[in-house]
Amino acid sequence: MAEPEGLDDVVPDTVLDGAAYGSCTLRAVSVRGDSARYRGESRRDAMLTARFGAGDQALVLVAMATGARAAPGAHRAAAEVCRWIAEAVGRSHARLTEDIRAARRGDLKSGLHRLTDRSLGRLRADAAGQGVDPGQYSAGLRCLLLPADPECRVRVFFGVGPGGLFRLREGEWQDIEPGVAETPGHPVVGFGSPPSETPDGDRLTIDLGITTPPNPYDPAPEPPREPFRFRASVAQPGDTLLMCTAGLADPLRGEPELCAHLARRWSDPAPPGLAAFLADAQARVKGYADDRTAAAVWEA
Repeated sequence: MAEPEGLDDVVPDTVLDGAAYGSCTLRAVSVRGDSARYRGESRRDAMLTARFGAGDQALVLVAMATGARAAPGAHRAAAEVCRWIAEAVGRSHARLTEDIRAARRGDLKSGLHRLTDRSLGRLRADAAGQGVDPGQYSAGLRCLLLPADPECRVRVFFGVGPGGLFRLREGEWQDIEPGVAETPGHPVVGFGSPPSETPDGDRLTIDLGITTPPNPYDPAPEPPREPFRFRASVAQPGDTLLMCTAGLADPLRGEPELCAHLARRWSDPAPPGLAAFLADAQARVKGYADDRTAAAVWEA
């Protein structure tokens, strides 16, 4: 049911987009899952595609987000974080394009990490302003940057939260979702034991495991944050790169028949049309009924 003063909350069942720039062709779709359709709920996934700049200096962004499950306003949170990351990328697109073409991986990773943190921080601040639990008004975010320069085949993925990044090469799927690197540093709980005495020889007291009550004047601890993920990869002619939310990533990882079906459909060097791509992305798999958002890039 729509409200006259709240038409920004109207969410279409399906969003479909496509474009061709440089050496790649993009197909992107966000579709409401069968479960949400059955319950009459809005699609929690959001998607935004945008081109910044012109000619060989242009940069194409695909951003997708998934709002928290069973949370009011989940679709708004997903749409807002997509819009905010797009604003941030758009303002920095000239520098990002330069860094991608020069293969400055470290600069790209740190810069995109900052932009992502700021966008998610705005979401947490927005939740606080609405008096909503930040854990409920949240979203996972996944983005793809595609330079329009046909001489540059670097494709940059970054984001936070569940989903998948896959590459179809010579008819075989490769799961290239970047892992979370272990953080080096001092020992932490569960990894090794503390020394029994100080360097001066003083015996340490025994920790009886008694929990210290929190200081009422300390700020409440924030919920643990998802790790930042980043990958810059070089595409080869004939590759198909797929970025998707968990609604498609989970069945791709769990159902070999879906992998084989999409491999057959998407191994053709000629990209599918928009309607065909929509039909492929909607292939039903028993036990998987969440929203699906996917962006696939065919390399000429």
